[in-house]
Amino acid sequence: MGNPVTETAAATPAQALEHFGAQFAFETDCWDVHEALSRPDPGFVLLDVRGPEAHANGHVPGAVHLPHRKIIASTIARWPQDTLFVVYCAGPHCNGAARAAVRLATLGRPVKLMAGGITGWLDEGFGLATGMDAS
Repeated sequence: MGNPVTETAAATPAQALEHFGAQFAFETDCWDVHEALSRPDPGFVLLDVRGPEAHANGHVPGAVHLPHRKIIASTIARWPQDTLFVVYCAGPHCNGAARAAVRLATLGRPVKLMAGGITGWLDEGFGLATGMDAS
């Protein structure tokens, strides 16, 4: 007798490896971002793509504020073409980071999404900075 978990067969191990392995090309997690930001050169630009009020009320320290609707060629021109961007929004209930990733990819820029957004950051126990950044 099946149940909702087993009524659809699991992928083969090869399929699972391909699927889950590919996710790391598209996203990273809060813990890895936090660890990378502790280094002199994290290797990416972290973009907070939420609105100004949300950013000012609390954002990941070191994040550059650039709302997803303002991601256009002229606003990202200050970074070299091969700059990796990591984007985040409020959390799993928000699609702002995905919208930002689409905009960046459309502009030919490498991008990853920080899974969990601010919600995930706080769940990991990491602190927030307040006010507007210097971007």
